[in-house]
Amino acid sequence: MALNFNISKNVFLEGLNALQNLTNKRGTLAIISNILIETDNDILYLTATDLEVGLKIKIPAEIKNSGSITLPSKKIFEIVRESGSSSISIEETENSWVIIHAGLSTYNLAGMPSNEFPEFPSFNEETFVNFEAHVFSEIIDKIIYSIANEQENNYVLTSVLFEKEKKNDRYYIRMISSDGHRLSIMEKDVAADVDNLTLNKMTLIPKKGIQELKKFCENRDNVQISFEEKQLVVKDDNAIMVIRLKQGEFPPYRAIIDAVQLQNKIKINRVPFLESLKRINLFTEDIYHTIQLEIMDDIMILSSQNADIGNAKDEQSIIYNGENLTLGFNCRFFIETLQVMECETVDAYINSNNSPCLLKSDFDEGFLSIIMPMQL
Repeated sequence: MALNFNISKNVFLEGLNALQNLTNKRGTLAIISNILIETDNDILYLTATDLEVGLKIKIPAEIKNSGSITLPSKKIFEIVRESGSSSISIEETENSWVIIHAGLSTYNLAGMPSNEFPEFPSFNEETFVNFEAHVFSEIIDKIIYSIANEQENNYVLTSVLFEKEKKNDRYYIRMISSDGHRLSIMEKDVAADVDNLTLNKMTLIPKKGIQELKKFCENRDNVQISFEEKQLVVKDDNAIMVIRLKQGEFPPYRAIIDAVQLQNKIKINRVPFLESLKRINLFTEDIYHTIQLEIMDDIMILSSQNADIGNAKDEQSIIYNGENLTLGFNCRFFIETLQVMECETVDAYINSNNSPCLLKSDFDEGFLSIIMPMQL
């Protein structure tokens, strides 16, 4: 018998919306721009994949006839979103077409057979660890901005390194990202027993997976996490997400941290510094956003120059009593780092005129950022 069901517009719309990021991408397979719709008793399963991340969610519906089909993700989402009716009815006809009734509106929409849709990955049900969802959201917020773009030649940098650690009888999880010009690290202690997480020597989560993991954790209290050799599985009672892990060697980030001596400290008021950077950035060259920082006793002078439009200079009060420094940095890197911090005063450590800058604060516990210098 052909698929036939009734469903609340709002419930259907929420489910379809959760899948849009995975289907609005050009791929080699036409069917992955579709959503797989399956039934089980009075449950509707919606599945989407871009072959890197797969997401299956279940929502309540009135199932008249069981069945399965795939429908164009963007188009079915638009139909449901624009519907003026509180309920939607979908009935499969011949050759994978469906009739959609929404109030006084009727649509005929072409689908594709469900047996052409990629099989959802299987996973081990025995290896999950329960976490508070906000832990992952907070960690990802602190490191997502410095993941390299997909165009990066070193594809490992388009991923996040995931680690676990036990320190002083407390369990920690950590994420590290770098685009080759900066490094961000965030760790948090967790109530979960992370000994039960089985990680690879290098556990690399792709950028798309990190984005979808953050979205999955929003508006949830708890999530269950399992790492397998080739995939990360995240689930709760209503949804399952499988993220394909990447293979490779992440740069030795601890050596980069150890290279910055934590003696030459500059204390800077974060918000005034951030506002100053935004002003100075107005006169940087668009590609490199280069600014000059002159650091001397209790004063930092920020300056930028654009060959076409002019130059800018700004001054900030700081606490510093080391040797005078003159350095070049990408202004945008400082802006993005300071925007994810929450402290009043940030501590910056710079060894010399050619050394990286390490940023951290006691308030932003577990967070650390390193920004590499630029030639002036």
